[in-house]
Amino acid sequence: VQAQSVQAQDPESVVQALQEAGYAARLGTDKVGDPMITSGASGTTFQIFFYNCTNHTACATVQFHSGYDLQNPVGLDHLNEWNRAKRFGRAFLDKENDPALEMDVDLDDGGMSRALFIDNIEFWTTILGEFERHIGYRK
Repeated sequence: VQAQSVQAQDPESVVQALQEAGYAARLGTDKVGDPMITSGASGTTFQIFFYNCTNHTACATVQFHSGYDLQNPVGLDHLNEWNRAKRFGRAFLDKENDPALEMDVDLDDGGMSRALFIDNIEFWTTILGEFERHIGYRK
């Protein structure tokens, strides 16, 4: 039996893949009404935003996102160091000058296998931990 593919057009397929991999997943909506999933790993909450949506459905891509509110600011040079050294996980300072990390995944045109999507989740949670150490959020 072929496993159902994970597609941005079907947010529930993303929720099911997260849960299958052992992660909590709460489906809701973002500020503009598009689907959004809240999940977490190792004590860090992260969001999965859905993009390229038509009428808040039929989305094409997703973006894993985690933002941090730190007492000690992180310099742009330090984030650029991350971006130079890492291929995955784009780091930047948000409007409040707090560090954030994002990773885009294309789930259009049939999506991807559940196994590959779970591999992407595991990759995301690994770089999340590395990023948190990089910005001094975790030891």
